[in-house]
Order: sequence, then C-alpha cells, then structure tokens
Amino acid sequence: MDVTQIVNSFQVTSTLLINNLWIIVAALFILLMTVAVGFLEVGELGESFAASLMKTIVITGTAIFVMAIIGFNTAFAPTFYGIIGNPFYKDGLLLGGFSSNAAGLLNGVWWSMGPAYFNTGLTTGTYYFFETAAASVTLALVAVIVLKKVKFQAFFIFSIVYFIIIWNIPVSWIWNPTGWLYMLGMRDFAGGLVVHAAAATAGLAIVFQIWREEKKRGLRETLREKTLINEGWLALAILLLWVGWFGFNPGSVLAFNSDVLVVGITTFVSSAAAMVSTLFFRYVFAKQAPDILYAVNGILMGLVVITPLAGFVSPASALILGLVAGPLFLVAEKFFSARKWFSDPVGLFPEHGVGGIFGILMIAFFTQNSFAAASGNPSLPNGFFFGGGFAALNQFGIELLGIAAVVVTVFLISFTTIWVISLVLHGITSDSTYRSTVNPTSGGLGIPKSVVSLRKK
Repeated sequence: MDVTQIVNSFQVTSTLLINNLWIIVAALFILLMTVAVGFLEVGELGESFAASLMKTIVITGTAIFVMAIIGFNTAFAPTFYGIIGNPFYKDGLLLGGFSSNAAGLLNGVWWSMGPAYFNTGLTTGTYYFFETAAASVTLALVAVIVLKKVKFQAFFIFSIVYFIIIWNIPVSWIWNPTGWLYMLGMRDFAGGLVVHAAAATAGLAIVFQIWREEKKRGLRETLREKTLINEGWLALAILLLWVGWFGFNPGSVLAFNSDVLVVGITTFVSSAAAMVSTLFFRYVFAKQAPDILYAVNGILMGLVVITPLAGFVSPASALILGLVAGPLFLVAEKFFSARKWFSDPVGLFPEHGVGGIFGILMIAFFTQNSFAAASGNPSLPNGFFFGGGFAALNQFGIELLGIAAVVVTVFLISFTTIWVISLVLHGITSDSTYRSTVNPTSGGLGIPKSVVSLRKK
C-alpha cells in the first residue's frame, strides 16, 4: 500500500468516526427534548402537572426498549414492497441479538448508511440511538393532549404499539430509502410530516376517542385545563428544546460536514424570526403586550415550520418562513381554540399539525438544489421561487400525496389502536378526572362542578 492509499484510508476512517461521534451527540441533544416537552406542559399548565415529567421519562425508556427489540427494524430495515421494514431483518432484530458478527455492530455500517444509499458510514448502534431519540420525542408531542384525562396504562399500551408500527409506517415510507414515498421522490428533511404532523394526527385520534367517552358521560363540551403560567419552567423548556433542535435538524444530515452549520443557521434563524413575528402580530391583532407564552410558542412554530426543509433552503428563505410562521400560528391557534370537543392547551394541532404540513408544502416553493445536494438530497429540484417550474409542481404533488397518505393511515391505525385499548380497559379516560371536584348538589355522583354546566339539557 503506497502513501496515497494510506492517507486516503486514514481520511475515510476519520470521516466515519467523526460522523458517528456527531450523530451520537445529536441523539443526546434530542433525548433532552422529550423531557423538555414535560417541562413545557408544567410551564403552561402549572406544577400540578408535574406527573408530565414521569410521563416523558417513561416515554423515553419505552422508546429505547421497544425500538431495540423490533421498532428499529420496522422503521429502518429493508422494506416489504416499500410499506414496512422487515421486522426479522437479522442485523436490526434485537440490535443484532447475541451475535458479535452482526453487520454494523462491532464493524461495518447499517445497510442504508453504506455507499449504495446515504453513504455516511453510521453504525447500527449510532443510527439506532439517533432515530430512537427522534421516535421518543415524537410520542412526547402526541402525549401533550393526554394530560390528566387518559389512564396511564392505556397510554402505556398505546406507546408500545406506537413504537412498533404507528411511528414506523411514515418513517419506513419517507426516511427509509426503500420506502414507496421516498422512491417516488418525497422528501421530509427532519420530520415536518414524519414527526410533527404525524404526531398531531395520532393525537387527533386519541382526543376523538376521549370525546366519544365524554359524550357518553353526558358532556356537550370537553373538559378543559386552565393555563397557569410558570415562567421559570417555560424558560427552561424552550431553552432545552432550542438546544435539542440543534441535534434534531443538523443531526438529520447524518454526517458531519459543512452543511451541518447551514442547517443549524436555518433552524435558529427561522425560530427567532417566528418569535419576533408572533409577538408583533399578536400586538397588532389583539393589542397584547409581549409575554413569555407567545414568545415560546413563536419559537416553537418557527422550529416546526423549518424542520422539513432545513437542509434544502438558504438562511434568507428560513428568515422569510419564520416571519410567515408567526401569524400562521396565531390564526391556527384561534381556529383550534374555538373547537369545543377537544382540549389542546399546549398547541399540538396549531403548531405541530399546521406548522408541520405548511413546512412540507413549502419544500416545493423554497428549495434550492445546491443546498439540498449538500444535505444528501441531490435529486430534489429547485422550488417555484427559484425557477423550478414543472419540476417544482411535480414535487408539490408528491408532497401532497405523502401528506394525505400519512395522515389517513396514521389516524386510522391510531384510532383503531386506542379504540381496542378502550374496549379492553373499559374506557381510556380516567375516572379521577370526573371525581376531582365534587358538586355537593350532584347527589353524590362525583361529578365536577365544571362538568355540571356542560351537561346536555
């Protein structure tokens, strides 16, 4: 072996090591986000929701456990006909099982990280940690609508199914290079649909079942939780989420290269711009002085909107998207807060649902091929605003198809799952919700005072 070959071999080995180290660090950033979502609930709803922290810790542990057994395979193993990853793929089942020869464990790389696909050299362990962290925070988003209403055992059973198939279906379609939507040309850089909009869809299925059970109890409006702002918890939550997003978006490059910094810039610029525009337009619309709740929601909306296209756009485009995200959140929040059949005090639907879908659709408008190629997506055409023409129109149609397919599928599977759980447990809603405040004139039925006014006449 001559000197040139030795140098080239060293450079390749060093690159692979750096890639793996960076993605492991990114995974740790993302793991912080799951518990930070619990902090966000406490910050918005008061310290009586400290159980949110227990919930998010359990979500993290369950994700690590279930993904290690089978969930990693159903999401990221070679798929059956582009639909779902092979659950029995030997290198992913139990993360290689008892064998020291499993590809990508002690040596080699995970199949999709090799030269034939993404070519970033990530090992099985590295890729497992990163994607498991992403799965964990996705369910934490779903869980913000659970609050005190859903039985813990009901949500725990749901979480197991979630990490085996509900989260894994859109992942295997869009992030797996053998998925049917990926092969069709759909792209979702860090999860506007796979993470945010899919989480909102699963949450919608749960609140629909909650409402069905509340109607049986005679309610004509859902029980709502009051906002009890704790500025310290909110500040801690948003800082951890902001830092965590540096793992979420730049980590989705799946390598450590010059594009990592670009993705970091687009992520932070969009979120900051969205904070400014949210506070500005709230003052214009409602004459309300800036407060921490809307500053936090503005940052989150900007983060969600930029997530699906952070690796495809310029910093200037990210700034524009962030400015648009502010008023978009305010309009969406007003729309969803007027709905009487569900409670969404932490903003799953206006932020993660609307923001995620909006961001996905903007891929066809703001993408610049040079940025997309740098993040490993050279086939993505320029958007409408950059001369994409018919190719951009085609991309828009593909993204719309993907949104429709994922939303319908995730809702049906999620609702079927929670409905079966309801049958087994005789309802998913907790009886303590309805007994927490007893009306003395209710005849000892344990109906909260807040519920009496909601009873059907």
